[in-house]
Amino acid sequence: MTEASVPSGDGGGGAGTGATEAAVAPRPATPLWLAVTIAAIFGVLYAYDVWEAVRDLVGVSLMVGDLGVSLAGIGIALLIAALLVPILVYALAFWLGYRRDPLAQVVLFLAGYAVVQALTLDLGSFFELGGIDFS
Repeated sequence: MTEASVPSGDGGGGAGTGATEAAVAPRPATPLWLAVTIAAIFGVLYAYDVWEAVRDLVGVSLMVGDLGVSLAGIGIALLIAALLVPILVYALAFWLGYRRDPLAQVVLFLAGYAVVQALTLDLGSFFELGGIDFS
């Protein structure tokens, strides 16, 4: 009998069980201090985008009030979306990067930050470049 034809369920072959245990062994997670440091550094970048969105929301509301006109519902929705996008993308990147190695966490936060910048630029272009007319 060859080693491949021995049934593995009878406890006769120790080589087969050792290979499967090594294949399913969990990777070591990122140390907590390093994960918190990575999250905090990228948290500052994402927080700046949230601050910009709050500034835009308040600034546009004040400007519209000074002009004596009203802001359309789609405009308010876009400003609120610009406020929520960085928070949601940061939370998603944190959740996806949890218990991964540091490089994967950094890549997820960078990819999320690139998505936030692209969406913020798109949402901001509606107001700065004349946007679209919903009236």
